[in-house]
Amino acid sequence: MFGWRHPEFRRGAREIAGILPGIGAWGLITGVAMIKAGLSVPAAVAMTLFVYAGSAQLAALPLIAAGAPIWVVWATAFCVNLRFVIFSAQWRPYFAAYPRAERTRMAFFSGDLNYILFMRRFPEPVPAPEQKPYFWGGAVSNWFAWQIPSLVGIALADVIPTEWGIGFAGTLALIGLACSLLGSRSSLVSAAVAGCAAVAAYALPLRLNIVVAIAAAVAIGLLMDRSRPGPATPVGGTR
Repeated sequence: MFGWRHPEFRRGAREIAGILPGIGAWGLITGVAMIKAGLSVPAAVAMTLFVYAGSAQLAALPLIAAGAPIWVVWATAFCVNLRFVIFSAQWRPYFAAYPRAERTRMAFFSGDLNYILFMRRFPEPVPAPEQKPYFWGGAVSNWFAWQIPSLVGIALADVIPTEWGIGFAGTLALIGLACSLLGSRSSLVSAAVAGCAAVAAYALPLRLNIVVAIAAAVAIGLLMDRSRPGPATPVGGTR
């Protein structure tokens, strides 16, 4: 299923390796936060294994600790993870031909860093056999880098204080990788617009500022793409 013998699987694992310490730190502090928020050890283990969404977990934990209605918890997690709708739309041209069960597995194991690295490796949306093993190389590495520290954080929650703030290392890793992809005018403008939109909409509930930032970045990117002049028509017309 993973194609782990394929050279692209190893390449995917190798290219994400430098970012995994940040992901591990983020997973560790999330594991600690789950216990500090009042979850039992079995519930925290189940959450890290089956939810597998760091931003959504950290957003939902204060609501769970405060006894918020379950629909508020679900709505918050949904809004935080809406960015994966954009990611999946970008991945669709590459993986649409695979069976639904396979695409479902890929959706569960996908992550922000997997998306960024994959798009850097395959910028043209044309299906190719090496794309699936590359995807799994990064996805499997990312999964273990998250789950193992998260489980350690659950086990050592009474020893590791959340005040250390080591989870921010994961955010820094994501920012650093995203900045490395800002090589064109449209990507730079889109990133700037997204940042401004996220700050301007920060007061929105349920972290909807993230959704606003994504929508603004996509809108400005599409607008800039459409405003580019098309290729010149050859003299004499076309056949």
